[in-house]
Parts: sequence; structure tokens; C-alpha cells
Amino acid sequence: MKQPVHGGNLVWAAEQIGCPVSSILDFSASINPLGPPPSVLTAIQSALGSLKHYPDPNYTELRETLSQWHQLPSEWILPGNGAAELLTWAGRELAQEKLTYIMIPAFRDYWRGLQAYGANIFPIPFPWQTPNSLKFWDNCPETNAGIIINNPHNPTGKLLTQEGLLPALERFKLVVVDEAFMDFVPPSQQESLIPMIADYPNLVIVRSLTKFYSLPGLRLGYAITHPQRLQQWQSWRDPWPVNSLAVSAGIAAINDETFVQQTKQWLLSAHEQLLIGLSQIEGLTPVPSSVNFLLVQTQIPSSQLQQELLQKYRILIRDCLSFETLGDRYFRVAVRTLTDNNKLLEGLSAILHQTDILNQNK
Repeated sequence: MKQPVHGGNLVWAAEQIGCPVSSILDFSASINPLGPPPSVLTAIQSALGSLKHYPDPNYTELRETLSQWHQLPSEWILPGNGAAELLTWAGRELAQEKLTYIMIPAFRDYWRGLQAYGANIFPIPFPWQTPNSLKFWDNCPETNAGIIINNPHNPTGKLLTQEGLLPALERFKLVVVDEAFMDFVPPSQQESLIPMIADYPNLVIVRSLTKFYSLPGLRLGYAITHPQRLQQWQSWRDPWPVNSLAVSAGIAAINDETFVQQTKQWLLSAHEQLLIGLSQIEGLTPVPSSVNFLLVQTQIPSSQLQQELLQKYRILIRDCLSFETLGDRYFRVAVRTLTDNNKLLEGLSAILHQTDILNQNK
């Protein structure tokens, strides 16, 4: 099986070492390890009887729930089969512009949607290592264009501010902001553009419900933008893209405040533990992050680390070969439970220590 470009492919990992998928400890996909919430599993069980009927094509109840959550009219919200489906329709619309800017490194799936509709893609190096990173707008001479932005940024975890994003909203014809990881940012620090959506007809926000609530297998996301645009998207896509179980799960998840509080408490301590632990391993330099994953610079190839962790400890990390400008000297890891994090730290420490000994003996 060909090595995947996305994280979370446990079938590929298990095939590499000949073990069951269930025995792999997955740090490659940035999913909340506390979920799915019990309330969601209960909702799915209760909704099994709905499988004999088609879903509501307008997803009225789910849209109303999201409407109350974000304090927006439901007409401004469109559920989708994961954020990926909605990024496809955003890509179709972006492809109609003269060109589309993408900050790199970036989530590889952006290219899929854009290339499917023949977009003229113009990558912009994102200077995430410099204090004034938002000056990258200066590298976009064409204003009759579209742009797709990831905030918080994947894979660096850098959080862009509302103030810093305003120039893009004023400058470009269409601005698509992927906020898939925004829920992991503490409420007092969030920089979502949702409060600005009514003021900018050229703004599209794409959100995910699968990462925070640990539901990637259900595929559930939503877009927020002007109703006229959403009506156009609906005319492009298949009917009933979101299944009934995903609808029930989404409604239950959004209403589960207890799970939200548990996640906040877990992430605060687990994130600090992992960041400090990685920084204490010689040969690794973690990048401070605002979310539930960490980008790590490594002195030995990340592909070597990935294979050794998998073979020796059944731990899967995400190499960064598919992220432009990063290559084989970076890897990305999700923040997991304190126990899981310790297993990763012990494995990395042992591999880096053994590599150092071998290098000294050469």
C-alpha cells in the first residue's frame, strides 16, 4: 500500500509492521483523544431507527443548532460531509478567479479541490518563523484573486489574529478561511472570523466537528457564508451528503458542554507536558503551538523516526514530506493523554539517544 499523504491512516501503518490496527498508538491525526463523547454515542444509538428514512435534505435541526451556537441565521450555515466536501465547493468557486493564493506549508487537500476545477494556483511561502508573519500579503500582487487561509495554521499551529486577517478581506475577491482547529483554542484567545461574516460577502469559513469531538469516521463539517453562495453550492452537490447518524451526533456534540470543559482541562496540561518533554530531547526542537498538535524539527530524517517508532513501539507520527518547504526534517504529533504522551517521549528519546551513540562510534 502506498504511503498516505494524510495522517491517521492506521491501515497503512498496521500493514507496515503486520499488526492489528487497534494496536497502533496514533499521533499522526490531530483528534481529541477524549472522545467521542458518551452523549454522542447515545444519540447515534437512538437514531438507528432513522436509517430507514432519507435525511432531511435541508438539515433543519442541525442548522438550527449551529445557528444558536454561533448566533447566526441558519440560512448562513451549510452542513457538509466533513470539511473536505465543503472545501471542494470552495475550490470550485476559487477556481473561477484569475488565480488562487495558498499559504505554504499547507494542508494538501486544498490542492485536490482546486486542481479538480482547473484553478490557477499560486503558492505563497508563509513566514511562520518570523514575528511579522502577516506581511506575507505583500507577496500577493494580484488582488483580483482568491485566497485560502488555514487558521490556526496547519502544520505549524500558529494562530493568526482577526486584525491581521482584515487586509485579506479588503484585498481579495474571495477569502476562504479553514478554521478546522479553532475549537481547540481557549475561548479568550480565539480569533475566529465568524463575527465578521455578515460584513464581508467575499468571506467563507469552513469548520469541522470531527476533530474536537473525535468523529472523523462520521465525516461532519459546516460552512458559514452568504446564503446566496450556499444556495449555489447546494445546486452543485449530491443530495443528502450528510447521513442521519452524523446529524444526530453533531446536534448532541454541540450541546455537550461537559465534554467541552473536559477537553479544555485535558489540553492545557497535556499540551504543556508534550511541549516541555519534546524540548528536552536532544536533536528535537518543537514549535510552540496554539492548538492540539506540535510541529517538531528533527536532526535526523522524520521518515526514519516514523519507521523506527512504528517498528519498535507501534507509535505512528506524521512525517511532513507532503508539506511544502518542510520536507524530511520536520514531523507533526497530536497532543494525546498524559500516558500516551509519555510513551511517545520515551520512544523518541530512546531512538535519538541510540542514533547519537551510533554517530559517535562512526
